[in-house]
Amino acid sequence: MGEENNQTASDNHIRPTKKLADIKNFKGTIGILTGGGDVPGLNPAIAAVTIRAIQEGHKVVGIRNGWEGLINIHRDRKIEEQERITLLDRAAVKKIARSGGTFLHSSRTNPIKVSKDLVPNHLKEQYNQEVNDLTPEVLKNLEYLGIDYMVPIGGDDTLSYGAHLHGQGVKVIAIPKTMDNDVPGTDYCIGFSTCVTRTVEYVHQLRTCAGSHERFLVVEVFGRYAGFSALIPTMAGAADRCVIPEHKFNIDRLTELLLEDKRNHPSNYSVVMVSEGAMFEGGEMVFSDQQVDGFGHKKLGGIGDLISMKLREISPKYNNGQEVQVINQRLGYMVRSGNPDAIDSIVCMAFGNLAMNLIAAGKSGRMVCLRNGRYESVPIGIITSTKKLVEVKKYYNVERYRPCFMNFEDRPMWIMTTD
Repeated sequence: MGEENNQTASDNHIRPTKKLADIKNFKGTIGILTGGGDVPGLNPAIAAVTIRAIQEGHKVVGIRNGWEGLINIHRDRKIEEQERITLLDRAAVKKIARSGGTFLHSSRTNPIKVSKDLVPNHLKEQYNQEVNDLTPEVLKNLEYLGIDYMVPIGGDDTLSYGAHLHGQGVKVIAIPKTMDNDVPGTDYCIGFSTCVTRTVEYVHQLRTCAGSHERFLVVEVFGRYAGFSALIPTMAGAADRCVIPEHKFNIDRLTELLLEDKRNHPSNYSVVMVSEGAMFEGGEMVFSDQQVDGFGHKKLGGIGDLISMKLREISPKYNNGQEVQVINQRLGYMVRSGNPDAIDSIVCMAFGNLAMNLIAAGKSGRMVCLRNGRYESVPIGIITSTKKLVEVKKYYNVERYRPCFMNFEDRPMWIMTTD
């Protein structure tokens, strides 16, 4: 393994190596940031934009900690003294181009809704409401930094603020990433392939335990509103059943189905994949923390625990009075950590170059995307105008709690991820 592949995100933090004014062939300044949860493929995407931009005569400024970085600029200081600003060059990004995470770091900050306690100290006198809109400061900071184009890389929350900035007159080209693959307007988001690959791999490893003890295996994965990260691995053979946020499930029915699968399996076990946003009939989402982030989301987690408890409790009713034990595993951050797989290494490079094509053409207010197997772009407003969810009637069997697919002809590679 090369040394660069063993570095962590914090190890990869770099300071400016030269003054911004020293860059030659100036065509404009491009700002890049990453927001929301980290996924494999972010660093290669940053590298793709940076290398192409420098080749074409742009300056590239990395903004640390997502939108939080843009509200923590001290305009009375020199740019080279800003802690949240990093001048990107070829040497800096080539070291991290194959690594996971984001060396620019991330946050879930929403500059439109900054709570009083999170307002930067130098702005507290001016912004002293319980919730504050710091967009005026963001606009001033972009002007101070001389940024001509912003390239945010993130999910629908991060990119929704990019759409808001576009509405304020800022030139924005967005790149979608999220392991949930739920950004509207694109079949694919950076991080999803690695998520699916890891999920299948880890579930197959857990099968040895489930089979050895003849148990149910309950695997909880990410997916707040959209069930792609549970549905696609199940389609790939990782599980017998899956429950997703788009359709509330009946625990008795799920128990019956898993017992049926268990009896039919030579090793007498069965597997169910659970989206973290899945809900019991008559129930609501399960949260592990009541605190909300800048976009109003509570932290999910724990539905797998409840399902496991109920399966064990209900199983005697459908199993001749015999209780079935459960192995319960929350994959969580394991599927979003580490280096990107081949698809995420390719797509992020393509997305970065597609973003630069749009900038070279003088376009703005666009999001790069993959639609029906082709790279293109869509208006950035699509991010806030619609939701991307599993189309239950077409792709989910509500009686059998498993993927439904009859015809692959003319479908995109990920089958269920387009309009």
